[in-house]
Amino acid sequence: AAVFSAAPAVAGPYVNVEANQKFDTGDYTSTLTEAHLGYEFDLGKDSSWYIQAGPGTRSTDGEGTEYLASGKVGISTALTEKLGAYGELSAISAEEWDFSDLGVGAKLGLKYSF
Repeated sequence: AAVFSAAPAVAGPYVNVEANQKFDTGDYTSTLTEAHLGYEFDLGKDSSWYIQAGPGTRSTDGEGTEYLASGKVGISTALTEKLGAYGELSAISAEEWDFSDLGVGAKLGLKYSF
C-alpha cells in the first residue's frame, strides 16, 4: 500500500516563466518566451489540475519580435510513489494578441522521480 501513497498536492497561485528555442536542421530560428500567472487546484487522491495564462514574445532570427497571448490548462496524477502522468492543452495567439487564429497544442507524458 505504501507504493501507492505520495505526498499531498499543493494547490494555489504560482508564476511560470518558460523559454523554448526552436532549431531547424541544427540552425537557430526562434525563441518563444511565456510569462504566466496560474492557479493549481487540488483534486484529492494525489491529483491536481491547473490553469495559467499571460503574455508571450516570439523572437525570430532576422525578423524581430512578436507580442502574443498564451495559456495552458493541464492535469497531473500520481500513478505510484515515483511515477506520475500528466496532460496539457495550450493555445497561443497568431500575432499581436489576435485570437482569430489560435495555435493549439497538446502534451501527454510520464514523470519518474528517483
